[in-house]
Amino acid sequence: MVGSVEAAGSALQASQGKGGLISYSTEAVILLLITALVVQLRFSSFLPRVGSVILANGYAILAAVTFESSEKVVGLKKSEAAQAQVFEPELPSLETEAGRRETRTRYRTKINEILGICADEDAEGLRITEGFEVNSRGYELFTKSWVPEVGTPKASVCICHGYGDTCTFFFESIARSLAYKGYAVFAMDYVGFGMSAGLHAYIPNFDLLVEDVVEHYSSIKEREEFSSLPLFLMGESMGGAVALKAHLKAPKVFDGAVLVAPMCKIAQEMYPPWYLIEALKLIAKVIPKAKLVPSGDIAEIGFRDVQKRAKAMQNMIAFVGKPRLGTALSLLNATDEIEKDLDKISLPLLILHGAADRVTDPAVSKALYEKACNPDKTLLLYENAWHAVLEGLGTRRLKEHICRLQRSQEKN
Repeated sequence: MVGSVEAAGSALQASQGKGGLISYSTEAVILLLITALVVQLRFSSFLPRVGSVILANGYAILAAVTFESSEKVVGLKKSEAAQAQVFEPELPSLETEAGRRETRTRYRTKINEILGICADEDAEGLRITEGFEVNSRGYELFTKSWVPEVGTPKASVCICHGYGDTCTFFFESIARSLAYKGYAVFAMDYVGFGMSAGLHAYIPNFDLLVEDVVEHYSSIKEREEFSSLPLFLMGESMGGAVALKAHLKAPKVFDGAVLVAPMCKIAQEMYPPWYLIEALKLIAKVIPKAKLVPSGDIAEIGFRDVQKRAKAMQNMIAFVGKPRLGTALSLLNATDEIEKDLDKISLPLLILHGAADRVTDPAVSKALYEKACNPDKTLLLYENAWHAVLEGLGTRRLKEHICRLQRSQEKN
């Protein structure tokens, strides 16, 4: 990814046949565009060309600034550089599902080595299947399941992955561990994530993403093998928001939820300045797919353990870099809606959150615990734990928590 604004400015001038180097910043370009909009709106009667000229040049600069290439490792954040350097320099573009699928196929064995797991077909005692299905919106979704080969599963667990993850990286080990414990585990990549169809990490409408999740996971109940089993959601970070919205959309489908650092509200540290947010909202109406939103390096502030942080950076098809404008606005709108609807959450809850989380706000997890209307709820706040709370928790404790949720559901 080419992240250098100076390089973009140089490239722009070169294309116009001019020499020299002009340094731009994202904020400066945004202010330029705002100025153009104001000029057009307020002075269009007697300065019709001024605004259009500023706007045209602003968009030209913006296009150069946001030009990205998955094949290059220039001007990257640490997480982006680490992701690219683990593999060959010339990777397929991850913008489309074709590139992400090719990359995963090419490096699947290497990824298994990184995760310390065997190939799916060598996992004794488990029936692991993966494939693609076309949903009602016409998108091809990647899905995967891990089911014990012997006996009846205790419950079905449906995984909702986070923004910077896919369903086949960190959750792979967790899913196998839960399946060995007797649970049927199901996962999917959202549209635009992992190996599902769609522009990489582009969420134009969060509710459509939620509808896809409800559609796929509710169909599990229609399969005779799993029809009588409790159906639990497990969502981490953005996946926690997906799980909560899925419950609100289909309150009778799911029997409980395990929420790990749920994105009920984005931590203040991750927010751009308020004036940039307002500016980005305006620009998003014109170029929603542009990767322009200033953000911290989530891997850097999400993982306390340096080794696990390094491992997270090696998910070769995860999205890294600045969020797209449309995606950022969808996430902000979703968290605003969830925060207003906390008292409508009616399913049994187990909430795990790190008290030192700098990505999602643990205070809102406390509010969720206090306001959720089902009395069957538990909040576990881990002192000094960061956003990736599962790194310190371990799968054994996670299984214990899911067992607790299952026993609670059986009593009801």
